[in-house]
Amino acid sequence: MSSLENNNTYEYVIVGGGMVAGYAVNGIRKEDPNGSILVVSKDADVPYERPALSKKLWLDDEFTEEDIKVGAEKQANVSFKFNTTVNKIDRENKSIQLGDDLVVCYDKLLLATGGEPMTIDGPDDPHVIVFRDWSDYRKLRQFSGNNKHVIVIGGGYIGSEIAAALAQNETQVTMVYLENTLGESQFPEAITTEYEDTFKKGGVNLINGKKAESYQRDGDQLVVTLDDGSQITGDTIVIGLGVSPRITLAKASGLKLAGDGVEVDEYLQTSDPSIWAAGDIAYYPDKILGRQRIEHVDHARNSGEQVGRNMAGAHAAYTHTPYFYSNIFSIAWQAIGTLDPTLPQVFDKRADGTIVYFLKEDRLVGVLIWNVKVDLDDVRNLLANPTVKDDLVGSIKEK
Repeated sequence: MSSLENNNTYEYVIVGGGMVAGYAVNGIRKEDPNGSILVVSKDADVPYERPALSKKLWLDDEFTEEDIKVGAEKQANVSFKFNTTVNKIDRENKSIQLGDDLVVCYDKLLLATGGEPMTIDGPDDPHVIVFRDWSDYRKLRQFSGNNKHVIVIGGGYIGSEIAAALAQNETQVTMVYLENTLGESQFPEAITTEYEDTFKKGGVNLINGKKAESYQRDGDQLVVTLDDGSQITGDTIVIGLGVSPRITLAKASGLKLAGDGVEVDEYLQTSDPSIWAAGDIAYYPDKILGRQRIEHVDHARNSGEQVGRNMAGAHAAYTHTPYFYSNIFSIAWQAIGTLDPTLPQVFDKRADGTIVYFLKEDRLVGVLIWNVKVDLDDVRNLLANPTVKDDLVGSIKEK
């Protein structure tokens, strides 16, 4: 790892310092051992495995913070510029302007800008954490345990995982979410009942069907105001309301967009042949599911490595169909494709769990694996070569 000094021209420049960036650096090095790489990151840390911040670091005493690094910093001829934003891309001159006005030239540019976490109204406060980064994990570690009370806002991936992790680490947890039943926007009713009950048994206080509007400090406590005017008081607030893709830079530079993402081809190349995009912001052609924009770790890892290899000349199509997953208390679930509880479903009950098949116009579009161990390639094959509805039950073997 080297530092950014007088050199302002790099063969590879990566905007964003998260998982995609880390895996892209490693991917570049698989094809090009020496080409100069610059990573420009809003973060203060080298690229790391983000999921561990809400999962394994809380639940596995033998797993340490050192274990979450992706390893990009160990590669040769890689420079990092931390705590830095990019103001502008000059495609004509193949350069970017950094927040400190430094201009950096690139031969090949990767946009790995990820997502911007959503928040609610309230003053800046060290005990209000919009949970996203490694530094957020470190803060929450200090503010949890010893029966302290943490209010978690949001019932999606981050909110649910953090609430479960805190509850298993001697922390009082109140969870506020808009859904009437936790998980109802993803899971069928039979599943959400079990899901919500698992949180209750785990000691999490659930406040459903309410929107957290704002918060303020009152002495040594924080007060959250809900949309019905009621209030909750706690020591710390964690906001886990999901993210919106950071595409402002791509849009301003005139790259082709699609929906709320940056359009890329099967090689993860944008409308500019010198610029690639991967991870959360990439609207890419999935070989099984069609055009998608996916926010999840499996996609970040795989698209990151593939885009790095392609920038370095591999020119291989990104053919991986990502999966989603989460681990909550005793529940482990995985999914590929569309999870939409308003669609028709087929339930495949197994000894310890359930497989749910989601159908659209009698065609299989998504599979939820709930507390069942399977080979995910079997799920991908089923989605790629759907069987008739009546043959779905039993079609996926358990490990």
